[in-house]
Amino acid sequence: MVIVSLVQRLPCTESYQPTPGVVELNWSNERPFTYYCYSDVIALYGADQFDQPGNFPYKTSWVENPGTPLRQVHYVEYPVLTGLFMWAGAQLAGGYADLARDGVVPERLPVVVYFYLIAFWLLIAWLVVVWAVARLAGGDLRPALLVALSPLVLAQLFTNFDAPAVALATGGLLAWSRRKPVLAGVLLGLGGAAKLYPLLLLIPLLALCLRAGKLRVGMRTLAGAAGSWLVVNLPIVLLFPTGWSFFYRFSADRGPGLESLYNIVSYFTGWSGIDPNLAPGQAPAVVNAVSTVLFVGACLLVCLIALNAPIRPRLPQLGLLVVVAFLLTNKIYSPQYSLWLVPLAALAVPRWRLLIPWMTIDALVWVPTMLNQRSAISLSFFLAVVVVRDLALLIVCAFVVRDIYRPKVDPVRQGASADPCAGPLEGEPDRFVWRRRRPALVAG
Repeated sequence: MVIVSLVQRLPCTESYQPTPGVVELNWSNERPFTYYCYSDVIALYGADQFDQPGNFPYKTSWVENPGTPLRQVHYVEYPVLTGLFMWAGAQLAGGYADLARDGVVPERLPVVVYFYLIAFWLLIAWLVVVWAVARLAGGDLRPALLVALSPLVLAQLFTNFDAPAVALATGGLLAWSRRKPVLAGVLLGLGGAAKLYPLLLLIPLLALCLRAGKLRVGMRTLAGAAGSWLVVNLPIVLLFPTGWSFFYRFSADRGPGLESLYNIVSYFTGWSGIDPNLAPGQAPAVVNAVSTVLFVGACLLVCLIALNAPIRPRLPQLGLLVVVAFLLTNKIYSPQYSLWLVPLAALAVPRWRLLIPWMTIDALVWVPTMLNQRSAISLSFFLAVVVVRDLALLIVCAFVVRDIYRPKVDPVRQGASADPCAGPLEGEPDRFVWRRRRPALVAG
């Protein structure tokens, strides 16, 4: 599937000669959207200044929209580990260009070399995800096959730089299952230094530790995550504080995306929105607050499920619920974010007849996304497809919650009495369970 995904991106790596002797990437006439091959990996090579020798992310800046109210000093808009990953790929591409000038290797456009170098490591990262899921599944091949054959891999693996973060997050779950809580935290922290979502898995992990009376183990994982995150981030914070903080400022200042819950509600109801009439560059403070409140509320609900279920839920089940809550309440739900869900969903509810339809619907969102980029469909049709995707995802979550409260129908627990991902909590009795006690009936 990963090879097919790579082949699908090939039209966006073709070059042409606009004038004699000048070779450029052929992205003319909306080619990336016409061939459905668009990739941020290619687009950001020049946009984020990686094509300029000597530039370093978080140190190098540039001005976007000069001379307009939207003028902004811009830096790389990704967390540190992803920014360094992009920079390392650019250095290798530059080294290839030097060898090509010496006649050692065939001459290629640096951006194309860069894409293939990054794509190679994205492919390796996804193979790590498949391997880790196979180990986490305790001998059940269904989850690993779901991850390897997912339509979302075909649609989104090479869209952005998410695969390494998914590999680190899944590796953290594997380390936890192998009773290595500190290593689990280190991997989750590194994942959080690449994309923030792996840190969200600490929420259900700590809730399960609370239920088992093993908070000390959970705090060791939390400390490992904080330590590895700091090791990666602190040098950049100290050397380039403005560039480092740009990702967080940019995330807070940007408005809701087209595919967000807030825009969908506004569009279909005619409501002017939560933050109407914002000035250019003004942060949507109310949307930010509402998004935060909704996500925190959803996390509290997941923690309540963790403490209220008849038996201790499995970590992938709760992890999936938390990440879905983040995506649906967030201002931005880019298509490639769905890759985050693939290993969690495969481990939480390995049912082909449930997951393949959701993954297929989610993967097909790429088609109207590309059509919308070239104004080939109406916005109402695009948003309707997004709503169908969100509803399919909620159906998956409903099955997960059902399995939590009816563990006898859980396909994982049917194959084994123990939780393959329990790790340090395996065999531990519950110490803290929150349930409302029903008042006793008194005969009159």
